[in-house]
Amino acid sequence: MKSSFVVPTDLDPVQRHPKAAKAGERMRMHNPLCYGCGEESAEGLHLQMFAGEDFEVTATMDVAARFEGGPGVIHGGVLSTAFDDVMGMVPLLIGPSAVTVHLEVDYQRPIPLGSQLQFTAKLLGRQRRKIYAEGVAHLGDPDQPVATGHAIFVTINAREHFADHLANSALADEYKARMSRP
Repeated sequence: MKSSFVVPTDLDPVQRHPKAAKAGERMRMHNPLCYGCGEESAEGLHLQMFAGEDFEVTATMDVAARFEGGPGVIHGGVLSTAFDDVMGMVPLLIGPSAVTVHLEVDYQRPIPLGSQLQFTAKLLGRQRRKIYAEGVAHLGDPDQPVATGHAIFVTINAREHFADHLANSALADEYKARMSRP
């Protein structure tokens, strides 16, 4: 199987955005109802994410029984959702809003229910609107990953990108108020 994930060699220079969370600070959630990191998502993953040094994000996730796929282990789709959300925080370190355009996850070992997953995601580079990231998940020993991931995000104007979909959100009125502010 050939991966379509290739980081270009002619990357743009990047700087940490001045408003990005500082190393060790908890990163803001995508939105309160985000299935990955939202505190108000009743059945969500409830990922807790922190800014790391340079262009790195760390996160933890309790592997709850409701995430079962095979007997006693996490469902692969839940794990890929977690990778998407953790790596999706990386663009916030350099500033732009971005959405996923490519995601791949390699599963190395089963992840038991009741365990706590630890993630590290980092920026691999930026080329124009594309942001390249990679992530690793482990159960306490970073040298023994249980899964790895790669993603490409593309920067967007969030107001324009989500404008046609706001009415579908349970927080539609709150978003409309936010988006009408300068």
